[in-house]
Amino acid sequence: MSSFLLVFFLIYGSTHVYFFLKVKAAVPLGMVAGSCLTLFLVMMLVAPVLVRVFEKVGMEGPARFAANAGYFWMGFLFLFFSASLVIDLYHGVLHAFVFVFHREISPFLVSSRAALVIPLAWGAVTAVYAYFEARDFRTEHLVINSPKITKECGKLTLVMLSDVHLGLIVREKRLKMMLAKVTAAAPDILVVTGDLVDGQVNALKSLADLLGEVRPRYGKFAVTGNHELYAGLDYSLAFIQSAGFKVLRGEKEVIIPGVLTIAGVDDPAVARYGGSSAVEEQHVLSCPSVGTFTILLKHRPEMAPTSLGRFDLQLSGHVHKGQLFPFNLVTYMFYPVRAGLNCFAHDSALYVSRGTGTWGPPMRFLAPPEVTVIELRPVTDIRK
Repeated sequence: MSSFLLVFFLIYGSTHVYFFLKVKAAVPLGMVAGSCLTLFLVMMLVAPVLVRVFEKVGMEGPARFAANAGYFWMGFLFLFFSASLVIDLYHGVLHAFVFVFHREISPFLVSSRAALVIPLAWGAVTAVYAYFEARDFRTEHLVINSPKITKECGKLTLVMLSDVHLGLIVREKRLKMMLAKVTAAAPDILVVTGDLVDGQVNALKSLADLLGEVRPRYGKFAVTGNHELYAGLDYSLAFIQSAGFKVLRGEKEVIIPGVLTIAGVDDPAVARYGGSSAVEEQHVLSCPSVGTFTILLKHRPEMAPTSLGRFDLQLSGHVHKGQLFPFNLVTYMFYPVRAGLNCFAHDSALYVSRGTGTWGPPMRFLAPPEVTVIELRPVTDIRK
């Protein structure tokens, strides 16, 4: 955690210094204005830490205020930084042109004031749009026809939630909007692929009760994500179980004998603290039931080569499709799979959710939240 905080403050602090220098280059700052801006930036920089401090001492009101203010600023600053960086790169290309061709480029340069105003306007407008996009829950439909789903069994509807991040920001109102989509799909099975909770699990009983009202006929299943560990593993597991989910931790559950099995493993962050690991994944998939459709719940969209062919469909989340474009370009470097369905060797497939809630900034830009409805059908039950 110390290493994480050090890296976080180095990167996040640098963006605040960058913002200050952009303002200073465009607008003359007196001592009072400069001091006020510096104080504001310092407060926004430490806001994520203040959120956790307030949570731990039970000050939910100040924690929620700090979370909304600090994380909204974080989203705005990322959008500002992205747009400003484009202008800086444009200037870099122009100066390289001068170096090579020795031509005058002054008419093409963006003034310091415009270089501030344009990213400010972009960040403000896009942040407002992204705030509302985060509430625009989409239902994504996926139909899989498989000979392993028998005609006698018929269609099975599985609904997937991922990265809900219940906590200070994602509360009753957003959860009810998500569950309305779930209920409309009339699921036979409900699964959560990690990060159901976020931060300290305080005063969330009402949220567990809302989740508990959904009662699919074949049950509800979940796996841990990295945020279950950050929130406190024991508390997180207790919350998930109180909401009616069975947490699969390196184990599998036979849903319909000879037809459908669901397996699940812990997130690697949890595994480092005594949870199920990649070894358990190999163990739980080591004896696949012949002719049984096997679903693997795994928080991170990583495919273990030795697992290919031992499951039919892996369901994952974690990456949020970057949540705020263009951050998806960064997440793709670590998880080079696209959101949606990805097919691999030995008839194994991976579905990556864009996520249902938000982490950090209560915003989404070009990555709308999703509730995934997966229909498993016999091969003879193909829609015309």
